[in-house]
Amino acid sequence: MYAVVIGGGKVGLSLTRELVAKGHEVTLVESRRSRYLNIEHELQHSVQYGDGTELWVLERAGIQRADLVIAVTGDDEDNMLVCQVARDKYRCDHIIARVNNPRNYSHFKLLGIQPVVSATDLILRLIEHEVPRYGLVHLLALEEEGLEIIELEVSAESPAAGKALSEITMPDGSLFISVLRHGSGFVPKSDSVIEAGDRVLLVLEPGLEETIIAYLAPETAHAPA
Repeated sequence: MYAVVIGGGKVGLSLTRELVAKGHEVTLVESRRSRYLNIEHELQHSVQYGDGTELWVLERAGIQRADLVIAVTGDDEDNMLVCQVARDKYRCDHIIARVNNPRNYSHFKLLGIQPVVSATDLILRLIEHEVPRYGLVHLLALEEEGLEIIELEVSAESPAAGKALSEITMPDGSLFISVLRHGSGFVPKSDSVIEAGDRVLLVLEPGLEETIIAYLAPETAHAPA
């Protein structure tokens, strides 16, 4: 695989190191001369100096043959531009963008730039996962497939608590895929009993979240904001 990484900060440099260590061919593009010179001592021919939003810089980096373009600069506008150019002009199949300000996430989505990675969002998901009774956790959004994977704790007030999976009537477009109980997980069968306190993983169609919460965690659904 050939990857072009735009942005030689801590994220971009770490990504490049990991990809190179895994045997991939990578070119890192960095626009700050002082940072480029420091990186050049380590990466040598795997780093190039220049503004990654300029076409001639991207072409010098070999974007025409890139299998993957990763834009991780500290500027969201630059990351959007790089990914748009990679996708629309150079027909790169795989693009990944970093979003620095979570408020800009909707702009990336509007432009069809997916996936995007937000450090703030990742930390919030960790909080959701680690803090008991925090509520629903969005684990994965499969945009193209129109599906998402969520994690939710079953409350004692849920009609599903204490029932076998075959006895539980879930909304169309949702499916149990795993149950986490006492530090271990298992794939439930039709006769598996869902217990209060279980953390369940479900795959569902977007828009069903509120219905799922109301059914599996009604206490959370009615909790004050």
